[in-house]
This record gives sequence, C-alpha cells and structure tokens, in this order.
Amino acid sequence: MRLVTAVTPEGPRLHVLGSDGYVDVAQATGDERLSDLTTVLEGGAQALGAVRNASEQNGRELSEAEYGPAVPAPARVLCFGVNYVEHALEGGRPPTTWPEVFVRGAGSVAAPYGDLIKPALSDRFDYEGELALVVGKGGRYIRAEDAIDALVGYTVLMDGSAREWQRAASQWTPGKNFDATMPIGPAVVTTDEIDVSDLQLTTTLNGDVMQSARTSQMIFNIPATIEYLSSFTTLEPGDVIATGTPGGVGFARQPPVWLTPGDLLEIEIEGLGKLANRVVAEETDVDGWPWVPPQAQKVGF
Repeated sequence: MRLVTAVTPEGPRLHVLGSDGYVDVAQATGDERLSDLTTVLEGGAQALGAVRNASEQNGRELSEAEYGPAVPAPARVLCFGVNYVEHALEGGRPPTTWPEVFVRGAGSVAAPYGDLIKPALSDRFDYEGELALVVGKGGRYIRAEDAIDALVGYTVLMDGSAREWQRAASQWTPGKNFDATMPIGPAVVTTDEIDVSDLQLTTTLNGDVMQSARTSQMIFNIPATIEYLSSFTTLEPGDVIATGTPGGVGFARQPPVWLTPGDLLEIEIEGLGKLANRVVAEETDVDGWPWVPPQAQKVGF
C-alpha cells in the first residue's frame, strides 16, 4: 500500500492509493478515526486491514499542493548520523563503530512538495537526503531478524541542517530542529510492497546531482538500526527513523554549498518517490538577536 496524508478543507486526512487515484480512508470506511495515520497504526492489524479494503476503491488524483507530510505529527524522529562511510570520511572522521543518534521533533516536519524554510538565523543551511523508516507495531528489544515486522513502511526524508547551530556545542539538537526543515514523503510505502535494502538515493540541487548512493552502503543496516534503538527505548507506532545520509552534503564541498532562497532541492529514492522543495527565506526580523553561533572554520555532519 501507499499511504499519504492529504491537506483537505477538513484538515489532514489519511489517503491510500486505490485502483484509481487516492482514497480518503475515513470516508471510504465510515470510520473517522481512520483519518489519522498514527491512529491507524495504533489500531494494529484490524485498522490496517480496513485501510487495505479501502485501497480497492476508486479515488482521485492529488495535486502536489494537497500532499502533506507523509507522517504529519510523529511523536519523535530518531535519527542516525554518519551512517555512510563516505559521509564520515568527508567530515574528517573514521567510520563509526557505534551508532550516532539524535532526535528531531514534529515541529521540524514539512510537506514533500511545499516550501523549505531557510532559518533566518542560519547562513549554513545544508541538505541531507535519507531513507526513513516508519514504525508500525514497534516494541522493545526487537531482534534484528524480527525488525521488519516492527515497521509499517518507508518514505523519503530530508534532514535539513543548520550547520553552525549543529556544531556550536557538543550536542546536535539545535541545528536539527528548526521549524519546517524536514520534508517527508510523499508516501509511506508498506513493507510488503518493497525491499529497501539496496535502493538508489539521489539528491539534486537546481538540477545538479549532489548525492548518489545506494541504501546497501549504510554502515548499520535496517535490522541493526531497529535492534539498536529498541535496546534503550520502546519504539511506538508512528515513530519515524531517519537512517542517515550519504556523502556529498554541502559543508564538505569546496567551496561549501549552502541552500539559499530560490533553490530547488529534490531527493529521490527508487520505488518510494521524490521530494521536491523550493527553498524560501524565513520571514522574520532577527536583527540584534543575541544568540548567534560562533563561525567555526569546520562545521560537519
């Protein structure tokens, strides 16, 4: 199945790809509780079965403007850093032997075809194309061999990073949580529809290829990722897991390439779809704002 959240006059509503176009799940089933992805996932197999039944109906085509974030309000986004060898090396560090993890909040989520907000307080706004996992059943202490059973599906994610904020201190949280800097979508593709262990990921900026890698190049693969995260936290339905970005990010280029208003950033993963976001400036006056990170010569990851 392919699940999207459409922006409608009634608010965000879960849709599923039907025999012709996208079907409003709550409308098709007569159950308004099924208008929300997280509620569906919390409902388990029965709720997903109702969604599958809805997918047999005719729907309608959605315009790009109608696509909301594929996971509109995740309780958290657990993110793997430096999970590709090339990205580790371009940042001047050896490949990691222990996962580097940080957390993003729901406020940073953005639509797959909407505006990407360049923070007013950042001049080093960078791109990171990533494969994202969406937790379905979830759980704790999930063995690698059972990892896929804990997921509902996969999607595309852009981990927009304000590098000077990320590297101003030892923790990455500020640089990874500016509002509307993480487009996600366009769809959640369920685990029974696609094997994501070796897919092509491509990031282009204004038509130029910036990142090109395969998901098989991850240092920690998907089963290991699920097993590790579930060691210390219970994975809940609707949680999102960002699996890390390959090499080719902006800070590592000579000269560095930073996102600026007017840029078109596109991230595509074969079989999952493509994000296409126009960068726009945050409309606010921050003149004299007291918190300005030091301009370190090296800002990585």
